[in-house]
Amino acid sequence: MRLCVLLALGLLLPAVACASPDDGAAVTVVIDDMGDRAVEGDRVVAMQAPLVCALLPHTPHAERAAERCHAAGKDVMLHLPMQPVRDAPLGPGGVTLDMTPQEFRAVVRDNLAAIPHVRAVNNHMGSMLTRHPGHMRWLMEVLADAGNLLFLDSRTSARTVAPQMADEAGVPVLERDVFLDNERDPAAIERQLRTLFETARRDGTAIGIGHPYPETLDVLEQHLHEFAEAYRVELVGLAELHRRRNGR
Repeated sequence: MRLCVLLALGLLLPAVACASPDDGAAVTVVIDDMGDRAVEGDRVVAMQAPLVCALLPHTPHAERAAERCHAAGKDVMLHLPMQPVRDAPLGPGGVTLDMTPQEFRAVVRDNLAAIPHVRAVNNHMGSMLTRHPGHMRWLMEVLADAGNLLFLDSRTSARTVAPQMADEAGVPVLERDVFLDNERDPAAIERQLRTLFETARRDGTAIGIGHPYPETLDVLEQHLHEFAEAYRVELVGLAELHRRRNGR
């Protein structure tokens, strides 16, 4: 595969691997923490791209946002609050280490039932809980029983065992590659978005996670399709990215 420099809409991009349109490079962008902000949620729905809507359970606008995301052809995901290493408020529907297996499973099932059209689950926080095989096994059992829902590990801990537990339970699993907006600065977010597409060009697929911050949505509205065209990377939903990643 030859290297080239791409020039798109006046933007000089770094040397990347040029490819034919059918070579299968793909990006999925997930917007976490939806459900609390109606205006920003509407902006996500309106964006002409297969963004994944990751909704916090039992939040004021979660059900409406799920219905609107689904109607717009976007994947709906439960953004499951999980215990982090450092104490932080989980909000409603959180799961913690001190729960019994019965309590844990009941909370997860209740969260799934609260959000229409759920196709997948990812972790909100969870730097502590995703390290624990037992709790992750309970989670994957619920996802398998619910129709083999996909699990996306947000990788808030390098010590996560969630992918291993998903594999053992036969649950489809993906892992996040790039966080887009750890810095709420438009220039930093744009750099991270560029990194996401460079990762997809190098590895074939890449998953980015952002949040419904005005700065993030501004950058996505301005640059998402521009970068996809320039890097010759297709924007896809979760199932298609899972198919391509596991076919490589």
